[in-house]
Amino acid sequence: MEFDYVIVGGGSGGATLASRLSEDPSVHVCLIEAGGEGRGILVRAPAGTVAMLPGRPPINNYAYQTVPQPGLDGRRGYQPRGRCLGGSSAINAMLYVRGHRDDYDDWERSGCAGWSFDDVLPYFKRAEGNQRGESALHGADGPLQVGEQQSPRPITEDFVRAAAECGIPRNDDFNGAEQEGAGLYQVTQFHGGAKNGERSSTAAAYLHPVMDRANLTVLTGTQALRVVLEDRRAVGVEVRRGGNTEVIAARREVVLCGGAFNSPQLLMLSGIGDPAELGRHGIVVQHALPGVGKNLQDHTDFILAYKSKQTDLFGIGVVGGLHLMKAILEWRKSGKGMIATPFAEGGAFFKSSPELRRPDLQLHFVIAITDDHARKLHAGFGFSCHVCVLRPKGRGDVRLNDANPESAPRIDPRFLSDADDMALLLQGVKKTREILRAPALEKYRHSEVYTADAHTDEELTQHIRARADTIYHPVGTCKMGVDAMAVVDAQLRVHGIENLRVVDASVMPTLIGGNTNAPTLMLAERAADWMRGPITFDRAVQDARAPATSPEPSVLPEAAADAVPSPAHAAARSGM
Repeated sequence: MEFDYVIVGGGSGGATLASRLSEDPSVHVCLIEAGGEGRGILVRAPAGTVAMLPGRPPINNYAYQTVPQPGLDGRRGYQPRGRCLGGSSAINAMLYVRGHRDDYDDWERSGCAGWSFDDVLPYFKRAEGNQRGESALHGADGPLQVGEQQSPRPITEDFVRAAAECGIPRNDDFNGAEQEGAGLYQVTQFHGGAKNGERSSTAAAYLHPVMDRANLTVLTGTQALRVVLEDRRAVGVEVRRGGNTEVIAARREVVLCGGAFNSPQLLMLSGIGDPAELGRHGIVVQHALPGVGKNLQDHTDFILAYKSKQTDLFGIGVVGGLHLMKAILEWRKSGKGMIATPFAEGGAFFKSSPELRRPDLQLHFVIAITDDHARKLHAGFGFSCHVCVLRPKGRGDVRLNDANPESAPRIDPRFLSDADDMALLLQGVKKTREILRAPALEKYRHSEVYTADAHTDEELTQHIRARADTIYHPVGTCKMGVDAMAVVDAQLRVHGIENLRVVDASVMPTLIGGNTNAPTLMLAERAADWMRGPITFDRAVQDARAPATSPEPSVLPEAAADAVPSPAHAAARSGM
């Protein structure tokens, strides 16, 4: 088979890119996905994530593990990753967060020309179909459905009040003029119509509606084995499907959209990477690119939880089961109720020091007891709050376990390997505990899970090392840039290889201050324009910018240096 474009990975980047490229009927696009179509009830029902996330058994989930982490008392971390069309947007909490505008300005300052916030905003807006309508900072007509939560629990509003009691003001739009504050997350969920209350995964938003295009071929259940190269030029992808091995040829480009773990893995399997790493596995070096798999960054996260006697929460047991059955009927009828919940209904962004320009800590408030990625269940009802460090200094890597394409990659985030990350997370845990103990949440609290007897910094530190893990935002392993460790250029083209791009979160040079799904769609929207040509690109930027040609300065404030240098600025200066 031969196509103009061959895309590997049907997640947030791949689904978006395949949809946009196939809008041109003169080109032929092939999308390769190892998993299924991502249309099942567990994907469509937002609460279904509790069945998919644990990976026991793996449902639409690679369910990866890290190598033992010294910073986590030698434990292996758990890394769930979506394995179906829509990728991790099919199993995540659906939170629509872009990060802080300075995160993108940092990218440009680090050598990624054209990646400032003003440059990327039109693509966020193009992707977004926001229930709130068009504004200087939001789009209303994009494929991705973004809206208010269907049926948030009353406790979530009380969490926002508790945060205010602890000095964190209310914020009704984390993607607005200011990120700082506490509020309810907007979610990627259908708001109205026949799909009201269903998850708007990237596949449901971009890909499923156009699967019947004559120029779009989607191959599910297909494992990519390697990128086929001729004289440092990508000409196709070798795949295994239905027990057969074949090459799918690309006339124009091959694009990797496998994410921060699978894209560097496929590059290395194709002979592109650090020669020392390739040599360990007997892989012939096709192109030496030492940065492949390096620069792994992720949000280290810790959870505080309380048992509750209130039953308007997600619970385990007879009463919780009865509530769940009623909720299923309600959701099937109206799209509302407990099944429509993202679980992480509320959140906050706040600063560890008032001198900082932007928040460096994030909270996810959950209407259930969450423990070990829902792999440990607690009877009864309760609530939890995640806290994570937004711009960690620690860096890890992705390597190969062996040369088998169907083996999991070797993932080493090096969580809490930097003392500053540990100190900041401890500070965040103490602030989170203060919020959960505030008067507004008094009627919900019954008993603190795990940490009730932890009173000193040393005791809390022990708990952090015993239970901290990822909150699912790995990036950076095929980083964009101009330094010796960069893997792709500012248009996401692999350095030194013609007709090969990477379009997923792996290209982010530094981790943004927030959830990473929305930024990944933005990356794909930009890449589609570059691949379709400069005329289309220029027109698209003009069209996307049109509604916001003269915003008030207070709506789009100019970037300025932090009063206290942040980890992201330090990374930019050092070329990381």
